[in-house]
Amino acid sequence: MSKSQTKKQQAKSKKDARINQHLKVPKHKSKRLKISINDEAKEISRLSNLYTDAVSADKNYTFSDFPLSKNTLRGLIQGQYKIPTAIQRESILPALQGKDILAAAKTGSGKTLAFLIPVFEKLYINQWTRLDGLGALIITPTRELALQIFETVAKIGTHHDFTTGLIIGGQNLKFEKPRLHQLNIIICTPGRLLQHMDQNPLFDSTKLKILVLDEADRCLDMGFEVTMNSIIENLPLDRQTLLFSATQTNSVKDLARLNLKDPVYIAPHEKEQYTTPNRLQQNYVVIEQKDKLTMLWSFLKAHAKQKIIVFFATCKQVKFFYEIFKKLRPSILLLPLYGGMNQEKRNKIYAEFCTRSNVCLMATDIASRGLDFPKVNWVVQLDCPEDATQYIHRAGRAARLNASGESLLVLNSQEEHGIVKRLEEAKVPISKIQIDEKQLFSPLIKIQSFLAQSPELKETAKRAFVAYIKSVALMKDKSVFDVSSLDLEEYAKSLGLLVTPRVRFLSKIGGKPKNFHTDVNVLLADEDGSSSGDELFTVKSCGITSTNQELTPEFTSNTNTKKKSTKVSLMKKALVTNKKIIFDDTGDATGLKEDSEVYDIEKARAELMLGDAADKERYKMLKKAKRVAQKEKLKRKSEDPDEFDSVDHFGSSDENSVDLSWLPDPDEIYVNQNTVVEKVPKVVSKERSRAVKKRKIAMDVSDITLTEAERLAMDLLR
Repeated sequence: MSKSQTKKQQAKSKKDARINQHLKVPKHKSKRLKISINDEAKEISRLSNLYTDAVSADKNYTFSDFPLSKNTLRGLIQGQYKIPTAIQRESILPALQGKDILAAAKTGSGKTLAFLIPVFEKLYINQWTRLDGLGALIITPTRELALQIFETVAKIGTHHDFTTGLIIGGQNLKFEKPRLHQLNIIICTPGRLLQHMDQNPLFDSTKLKILVLDEADRCLDMGFEVTMNSIIENLPLDRQTLLFSATQTNSVKDLARLNLKDPVYIAPHEKEQYTTPNRLQQNYVVIEQKDKLTMLWSFLKAHAKQKIIVFFATCKQVKFFYEIFKKLRPSILLLPLYGGMNQEKRNKIYAEFCTRSNVCLMATDIASRGLDFPKVNWVVQLDCPEDATQYIHRAGRAARLNASGESLLVLNSQEEHGIVKRLEEAKVPISKIQIDEKQLFSPLIKIQSFLAQSPELKETAKRAFVAYIKSVALMKDKSVFDVSSLDLEEYAKSLGLLVTPRVRFLSKIGGKPKNFHTDVNVLLADEDGSSSGDELFTVKSCGITSTNQELTPEFTSNTNTKKKSTKVSLMKKALVTNKKIIFDDTGDATGLKEDSEVYDIEKARAELMLGDAADKERYKMLKKAKRVAQKEKLKRKSEDPDEFDSVDHFGSSDENSVDLSWLPDPDEIYVNQNTVVEKVPKVVSKERSRAVKKRKIAMDVSDITLTEAERLAMDLLR
């Protein structure tokens, strides 16, 4: 093999390893304790007996007090996990006993470890090896959450000999296919898992022992309903199922399709006063939609030395705000995170945000579920959440694991009453604060300048505008989200757009926001030429006002007719009888005379159509005559081809072309004014040969002058 081929193979292997780095963990060197097979069997027997005799853990429990294997305990010690949290104390023991779990706990309470420990112990008790295939399946709604769980597995499961793989979108599917059957634990998102089930013949879940759904309520909602139903149908019924989330589902339909058998419901914080972390300070402000960009810019300038997450409703909003704020150059690092990004870039941004201290992450709700961002100071929800559940998950990115943090919810006047009521019902303590207008600094002039210089940025702003309007219109809770209350013109100006983009989506759903239709005043003149402003009225159907009710009866506000108004009909009603002044012979005006007929638009339109038809017919006849003439010419040419040789030689064969046969032969060379030397051309037609002979005879006189020669040639040609 040549050196170049060797280098190419090495480069390809490095690329595959970089893209699929999450599949390298199964090949790590085992650090498990060196014990004999008999000792391992004795330990498994001891643990099985302890499961039945164990009692519920109290607050003084440590992980060593649970009936756990030595490999799991060593991993927990190495990961610096010593004292279990409330959800871990109540859920680990029932899960070890093989019961189905339905657990709900506050954000940042340690749910990941609560289901990973039973997964390791389940496979260890069953003496699972690489040859046994898939034993545990962990499904999460987002890729970032799956990556976080995978990293936790790599941290505490290093002493076990289980193979683990991360199966998410954005990775190399061909690289994953031949290796999937070697994995004992798969951490995945629903879409990529279903893709392997449909396309990969090596995927086998018949031996599955335990199924885990992290953020189960999100996995089971309408967004993943079809995918999750297809996945569940392919899984064996004889399995253990664990459901974990901060806001758990209680739907009988969801529990039935998962085939839960007498599930143990665990909610350690259910009886507490609040459903959010105790050290999370929560406030909200009420401002107009057009002032949100200014507020966010001023907030970032005032908190440049802190770690902030800003949540938006759509991906296109994140993209626009990131691009425009990056050009404004705040004194804080900006990072975007949304669904349309490349997976490798998403992983890089996620890792960078975790390690930085002074940074602002602009994200959609893909960052609101389960992600453990360390030491987040502020969570700003610039767009109103869909419901209280979404608010809880967003705000829960701060104040995790007994840390402190703050949450700020930004609302407009329409959203305030409805969403605050929903939060109170969900036991979320939140208070209203006021913004000091002196601390607001508007970057609108700079934004307009940037948009004028960059057409691409302007298009990004338009897409962000339309995407937000669509998101509001599609919300289910109309008591909170009312698209008709939005002032589109002012909101577009706040984004730097001088012209309000058209939102075609609104015409389909029947939404009519403020200023969506511009009012038009049609002033109809009276007979004396003046306008009567006393008779103005507003037309509800199209926002058109009129002053002449007698001329436009179908547009009156109290009419029940369904006749549609058009520009032509309005123009017809606005036409006034023509008047002309009559003068006598002396030039004095004798009076006014009205035309007996009003200009009839329909009649004029009919006349125009008749004239257009006549023009089309005349053009048709001309084309027909031209085709007939061309056919006759071709017929004559076929009968006597010599007649047309000279014409064809000089170029155009059209009957209107100029006859150039009288010009001197270009192949002749005139030596002087009176002498002509003939040069025989390469191709000479019969007609041209006869003409050349005539010219030679005429010029065979030595004393002939040029003028006489020209005259003689003209006579001969005649």
